[in-house]
Amino acid sequence: MTFDSEYEPFFRPPGWIVGPIWAVLYTMLAFSIYYTIMNRDKLERYNSIVFLFLIQLILNVLWPSVFNSAEYLISLVMLILIIAFSLLYANLTFKPLPTASKLVWPYIAWVTFAALINAAYYLEFR
Repeated sequence: MTFDSEYEPFFRPPGWIVGPIWAVLYTMLAFSIYYTIMNRDKLERYNSIVFLFLIQLILNVLWPSVFNSAEYLISLVMLILIIAFSLLYANLTFKPLPTASKLVWPYIAWVTFAALINAAYYLEFR
């Protein structure tokens, strides 16, 4: 089962809104990491922070292909890791660079919402 599945959680947003939301979220992520890189001298754990950001971004890019292959448990685990790495990134940048941190909060909220949708698919088809 994939996005083309007959089953759709009642709270799944319409497809036409997903693209624009991701465009805004990726723009905010780009500004966040740019701001982080430009202010790296203010960060004690700069390499770790960038590593966390890159890992969550890689997982995010890989996630749709896993979800669309109906591997709902694996894709749910991936989303949980994306949330965890994003939260760590936001936490580590919050005090020295609150702007960089706050720019990822909407992304964390959206990915958490995506995890709920993914969980609904998993529970329906396990």
